[in-house]
Amino acid sequence: MGVSDTFSAQLADVIGQYDADLVRINSSEWEASAQASVAFLTRARAVIERVAGSASPYGEQCTDILSENATEAYKANRLVGVLHSLRADVDGGYLETVAQLIHGEVFSDFLEMADHLCEEGYKDAAAVIAGSALESHLRALAVRTGVDWETEGRPHKADRLNADLAKSGAYSGLDQKSVTGWLGLRNDAAHGNYDAYAQQQVRLLVASIRDFISRRPA
Repeated sequence: MGVSDTFSAQLADVIGQYDADLVRINSSEWEASAQASVAFLTRARAVIERVAGSASPYGEQCTDILSENATEAYKANRLVGVLHSLRADVDGGYLETVAQLIHGEVFSDFLEMADHLCEEGYKDAAAVIAGSALESHLRALAVRTGVDWETEGRPHKADRLNADLAKSGAYSGLDQKSVTGWLGLRNDAAHGNYDAYAQQQVRLLVASIRDFISRRPA
């Protein structure tokens, strides 16, 4: 399943939640059920930001709708239209290329920042930034390949993502071992174990993550 199929399925799932409650939305029962209203609006916002980004026209329209002085039912009615429009663009292939380009540019910037920090002697900050870029890439790769990356709205930890991605065939067992090592170095930096690695290892970390991302694009 490609990234467009995954995003389309996620959007369809949230739209389905709205359709299932459509009768209730038009009744006082929906108005009385704040929990159901908030659940739909929260999921709708999450999927819009995940698929298109908060700065996209969809994300901005979502923010505008949610900030309106109106009932939750009215906001839901407006927001489901945004979901339908976004899904149509995803199914039409209009978002995948842009998302991949943005993803590549953002991660390139992070790794260049890590390179610069390392050369300036800030190996610990460089390791954290490079490791965070790797973890975010694993989540994006999971979305693209259809691997579950969250449970009940809580993102899976990087070690689990790494194992699940390798198991799914997204990359090899050798890559899995490499990712495990990179995450270990990142964890040492994040937990203050600064003597556990050297500056040259951080340089190699950044270069290796850059190579991995280029070979396994999301």
